[in-house]
Amino acid sequence: MRSAGNYERHRTRGNETATFTKVIHLRVLTSVTFVYDTREDRILTAVNANHPEAWSCWVTRRLALAVLERTGEYLTSTSALAQRAPADFRGDFLAFERDAAIAKTASAMSNTPADVLKSSATGAELAERLTISNQGDRFRLELHGQSGGGAVGAPTRAEFQRILQMLQAEVVKAGWFDTVAKSQAAPATDAIAPKSIRH
Repeated sequence: MRSAGNYERHRTRGNETATFTKVIHLRVLTSVTFVYDTREDRILTAVNANHPEAWSCWVTRRLALAVLERTGEYLTSTSALAQRAPADFRGDFLAFERDAAIAKTASAMSNTPADVLKSSATGAELAERLTISNQGDRFRLELHGQSGGGAVGAPTRAEFQRILQMLQAEVVKAGWFDTVAKSQAAPATDAIAPKSIRH
């Protein structure tokens, strides 16, 4: 786990006052599970569920849709395969790449027990932001919660596409595409039970 924080020292009328800003604890992401909760109307994101480095957060409709919209564009701009393809066939090449990624990561999928998800939901904090950057043949993901928790991972391109597919499946379950981006919805595969992916 990585910790980060700021310490500021002030002098006030001869007295010293220590002011601490929020300390951030980032777990190393090795697995992730998404499951839509109808009562919360949010998506539970369980990182490293049932492990010592477990952490969880609630992803709102707004954040989930923004992530899917922006990462779709990001994957297109960072795909060597798509960039080499003629413009008319770029979408087909991207779909092929996505299907290949889903097939390649199928063996990493596993079901997450309901009691583990219930425990994860109890201590979940609200997700504040997700940052993504390209690092060669991998992506760097940082997910931050409002209470200072978070997770950081470096999935391969195929793993990243699987993670997005899992998130999209839960967005489809929630019906969030119906009101915002119905045309972008894709069939939800591997969505019979909550699953996690490890990398």
